[in-house]
Amino acid sequence: MKNLPVIDLLVIVAYLIGMVAVGVYFSRNNKSADQFTKASGKIPGWAIGMSIYATFLSSNTFLGVPGKAFGSNWNSFVFSLAMPLSAWVAARFFVPFYRHTGEVSAYTHLEHRFGAWARTYAVACFLLTQLARMGSIFFGIALSLQALTGYPMATIMIVVGICIILYTVMGGMEAVIWTEVVQGVIKTAGALIILYLVVDGMPGGIDKIVEIGKADDKFSLGSFAPDFTQSTFWVVLLYGFFMNLNNFGMDQNYVQRYHTTTSIKEATRSIWLCVYLYVPVSLVFFVLGSCLYAYYESNPDMLMAVRMQVAGERLPNGSPEAIRQLASTLTPAEFGDKVMPHFMVNRVPAGLVGLIVAAILSAAMSTISSSMNASATVFSVDIYQRYLKPNLSGGQSLRLLYIATTVFGLLGMITGIAMIGVKSVLDIWWMLSGIFAGGMLGLFLLGMISRQTRNTEAWTATVIGLLVIVWMTFSAQIPDEYAALRSPFHQNMIMVIGTLAIFLVGLLFTKLRGKKNTTIPEPHTTVIQP
Repeated sequence: MKNLPVIDLLVIVAYLIGMVAVGVYFSRNNKSADQFTKASGKIPGWAIGMSIYATFLSSNTFLGVPGKAFGSNWNSFVFSLAMPLSAWVAARFFVPFYRHTGEVSAYTHLEHRFGAWARTYAVACFLLTQLARMGSIFFGIALSLQALTGYPMATIMIVVGICIILYTVMGGMEAVIWTEVVQGVIKTAGALIILYLVVDGMPGGIDKIVEIGKADDKFSLGSFAPDFTQSTFWVVLLYGFFMNLNNFGMDQNYVQRYHTTTSIKEATRSIWLCVYLYVPVSLVFFVLGSCLYAYYESNPDMLMAVRMQVAGERLPNGSPEAIRQLASTLTPAEFGDKVMPHFMVNRVPAGLVGLIVAAILSAAMSTISSSMNASATVFSVDIYQRYLKPNLSGGQSLRLLYIATTVFGLLGMITGIAMIGVKSVLDIWWMLSGIFAGGMLGLFLLGMISRQTRNTEAWTATVIGLLVIVWMTFSAQIPDEYAALRSPFHQNMIMVIGTLAIFLVGLLFTKLRGKKNTTIPEPHTTVIQP
């Protein structure tokens, strides 16, 4: 870490060692698969709430949200505003359902309702979502640390990934939860420190930040027009509701935590604690992005330095004049993700840099470790034991979880390396998660709400929903002569429309089948007794 003072390096190394030590400590308790996946159901609700909050507050939030606010406005904050309604639905209906079934996997229920195909489909969607999630988070952490260290992004991902794999494999779910409690505190403190430093270094202070922000419309929540072709307030609100409902209601990362508490009441409290923490803290990150925008607008030399950095990455062999010319054409949205790392390198004092890097590391590690554990659990229960070897001994189940956790960690690293070069980490994550999660949530809602829907209706609705999702995702590639066939909707609507397509088509076919099976009663006749 050639650009970091020794004190910052020591802070980062101490943090990484501490996380691995937590895994070693809790490895003493991992004597069974139940302990590895559920922590034997003994974790207090407040700790679960902190861990869910830490999972939400990933490096995508830490880096992507300020970058998004810098490049545009607060439109993406509407995602957080949709969270309370989703949390209410999940606490009211989903948590009691999962606790009563007792199934550690969120997807076993789908097989009971519709057959093995439904369970397998949901598992495939979940695992693809987790790969996209881990990859985008690995990418985000490498993007930040590259600016501080000068090392290649791939190298950073490998080093950080090894540390995450070690403590997740050794400590299981109990280590994941308690490290996330610590990480939630660290990452919140890191964000507040950066915000203070930006405001403190801003000529004119808060008043100047507000003045610049108002002038350039940086505080807008988006257009309130009923337009679903752009990222309006309503598009993000709908996307936020469905995606948060997917997270709280059927994402294995969260469902698995509901089983680690002592009661339904504690599990419900954990959801609301997450909401109470995440909504205001996510606002802090949007405020931070707007403050960084005002700060760099007030420091043209620093702004040009960021532009030149991005232009140089796009033209690695270009002449200085070509790089400068490209830099002058870049919009804030094209280099927003680079601004906070640049500020950390140039304006954060020695000692605090190490703490902030630890906060960014914790943002990445908490979410990745959670995804690794949940993916391994789903693979073990829903794939290996369902199709390959159902009667595993306790020792065999635990070894399988160890191996699967490691493999998914490595796959997440590979996905992150493949994402190098994307413009906005937050955009790529939202797009991929919407594609994979839409069909899964629609099928799950159909199974829970419509008790009359059978296998045939569910399968047909899922196929139609998938066709809608594929069309919306790739319609931009349709040649110009067939432009009328392209989807007019914004990409965030893929999640919304895909979910509704499966759910509503399933209800329609169920109703049609009910009408078809209805027989006309014979006319009533009166029997006259002699």
